Amino acid sequence: MRDPDKAIFTAEKKEPAVRGGLTRRAHARLRVIVCAAVCLLVWLPLLLMLAASFMPEDELLYRYAEPLGTGREPVRAALLASYPSPQPFLELLLRSPGFYIMFWNSCIQVLPALAGQLLVGAPAAWAFARYSFPAKKPLFFLYVLLMVLPFQVTQVSNYLVLDRLHFLDSHLALILPAVWATFPVFIMTRSFETIPDALLEAAYLDGAGELRAFLHVGLPSGYPGIVTALLLGFIDNWNALEQPVAYLKRAVLWPLSLYLPGIAQEKASVAFAAGIVMMMPPVLLYLNSQSELEQGIAASGVKE
Repeated sequence: MRDPDKAIFTAEKKEPAVRGGLTRRAHARLRVIVCAAVCLLVWLPLLLMLAASFMPEDELLYRYAEPLGTGREPVRAALLASYPSPQPFLELLLRSPGFYIMFWNSCIQVLPALAGQLLVGAPAAWAFARYSFPAKKPLFFLYVLLMVLPFQVTQVSNYLVLDRLHFLDSHLALILPAVWATFPVFIMTRSFETIPDALLEAAYLDGAGELRAFLHVGLPSGYPGIVTALLLGFIDNWNALEQPVAYLKRAVLWPLSLYLPGIAQEKASVAFAAGIVMMMPPVLLYLNSQSELEQGIAASGVKE
């Protein structure tokens, strides 16, 4: 027969654990609620833009008269259109040839820039990460300094250099400065620094030279940092606004980022549709590279 006193003592002893469990569950639910609220604040503008891209012109002007400059009525935002219509997307994709020209210009300017960042930035990052040479730390500090400088500080000097090289008003005016960007070198350097020395020593013992060790050990092991650098570089160059305005005079060379400001008020719904289409490539790349992006950012914050 079970001792009642012992049973009461055991119950009293387990009671704090139960209360602690309830507290942990309450904290977990609170964290979920807070995260959901923050996510809602982040996604709310995107959801409003998505809803506006399916609104007819009359409904869009009715709901957003003051921001569009057609009246002083208060904003009547909605997450769903009263009368959803695919007309803005049809207008954009079937009756806007300028959209495709600028989309192609963005591809011409962004993809070669990313290829150049890989060809130039990866060897430079490998040298910073694996070799010791004179003035290594001051040179890397200069890279970091150039990385944090805003575009406005280097705009005049870049303009003068591009003008002297006769690259202004051409695709190269945007490609070449992006190729020599310092941010990808910083990200890839931190990723290469996390490669174990034992792995490289094993490659050297197997007869691998410096180039083979870089190609067969460095690049695969530093893959998260490389993907992170290229993904962030794609987003930066895809959304570039000040550089094409400063370096490109002919509208036929403008990228897609300059398409939205040129849309008239009577085609405001087309502007929202263009914003959704323009946002899709970075979003899809992020969704397919999320784990590598997280690993690369984590590696860039590792302290020696």
